[in-house]
Amino acid sequence: MHRYSRIKPGAGEAVYVFCVRSGQTAAVADRTPAGIPSPAPAEPEQQVSTGWIARFLLAWVGIFVGLSGPIQLLLPLQAEQLAPGGKEATLGLVLGVGAFFSLVANPLFGVISDRSRSRFGRRAPWIVIGAAGGAVALCVLAAAPTVLVMIIGWCGVQTMLNASYAGLSAVIPDQVPARQRGTAAGYLGLALILGIAIGTGIGTAAGEIGAHGVALGYVACAVVVLLAVAPHLVVSRERAPLDIPRPTWDLRSFVAGFWVNPVAHPDFGWAWLTRFLINMGNAIALLYLFFYLKDVLRLPQPNVALLTVTLVYLVALLASVVLAGVWSDRVGKRRVFVCGGGLVMAVAGFLIAGWTSWVAVLVAGAVLGIGFGAYTSVDLALLTQVLPSSGERAGHLGLLNVASSLPQVLAPVVAVPVVTSFGYPVLYLVAAAVMVLGAVLVYRITSVR
Repeated sequence: MHRYSRIKPGAGEAVYVFCVRSGQTAAVADRTPAGIPSPAPAEPEQQVSTGWIARFLLAWVGIFVGLSGPIQLLLPLQAEQLAPGGKEATLGLVLGVGAFFSLVANPLFGVISDRSRSRFGRRAPWIVIGAAGGAVALCVLAAAPTVLVMIIGWCGVQTMLNASYAGLSAVIPDQVPARQRGTAAGYLGLALILGIAIGTGIGTAAGEIGAHGVALGYVACAVVVLLAVAPHLVVSRERAPLDIPRPTWDLRSFVAGFWVNPVAHPDFGWAWLTRFLINMGNAIALLYLFFYLKDVLRLPQPNVALLTVTLVYLVALLASVVLAGVWSDRVGKRRVFVCGGGLVMAVAGFLIAGWTSWVAVLVAGAVLGIGFGAYTSVDLALLTQVLPSSGERAGHLGLLNVASSLPQVLAPVVAVPVVTSFGYPVLYLVAAAVMVLGAVLVYRITSVR
């Protein structure tokens, strides 16, 4: 006969019983009280396979094609078509409003997925919903007859694809052990490379087709999103979290999931600020690159030139991204890679500011690729190690992802007055200075080497 020891729950505790004969603990209450986070799932210990990483990488490629492809060329081309006399302001407005929706959507879907329970897992349903919704929104962009519809379509893309983004981000701490996260994050950087390359290639081809090229480009991006996400969902099935009690719905606790006290969790706060500043500098530098090539350097084919710079950037990034991630896992250090990557990225801004030429842009593209590769390959691994609670990973990662999205909102606010009042050299100096500040502040994080 089994003997059980009954534990009387205190405030905010679930009820558990212990089976003396079997030595197993079982929950006899399937919900935690309102306002109390779910018990944290166990940290993953088993290394993920090469096939798992490949499918995970492919899913990220699809998301990055949907997000980066329009930003690189399709949105600038469409802004020029719909508002030729105010293309810079139109592009800034579209990107800024869309980034605001991204700012809200990423942590929102992160918190929702943390509280989701289904036989398909916590993350998978939202990855599916996000990818499908993002594809529909890309098709809305394809048919946009006015700037207003263009804004609505891009807001839809940002909202829905960030649902997938939040779910996929949480998959790393959910399923990848800490000792392997630098490698996984390095492959995530590789996915970013491929996503930007494919998205830029689609945009370049769209620009050469003619009047309907932009619309076809958006549809192509939508197809890539759906095809790329499918293998991860079908083959790398997420374990249903039936052993994690479902928290009782409570508005106060739900809203509290969007905030982490930086005083109580200083490393989380410094990690957020570091990511925000480096991404802010990067967003300022890249916002008007297409127009810089066209209006300052006066290149005859600026879309082809942008593709060339992007390829140079991607080759350089490829050379550093996976290497830095694997190297970080082996030496057990994260901060030096984040700091070094940010400082190298800043060098690219100084180059363009002081050397106005096509050659300077190519050199800066290579330097930026090396720096961003080192930075991005380790950044996510570092962030997963400063999360306050493993039971609310997606929500906390969503807050950290705000540090990537918020610069897209603020970059036009900073860049427009700078570039119109002082010109492009000052704009790139500002971008470089912001990246330097973000790079050095990473050493305020003390819990990660």
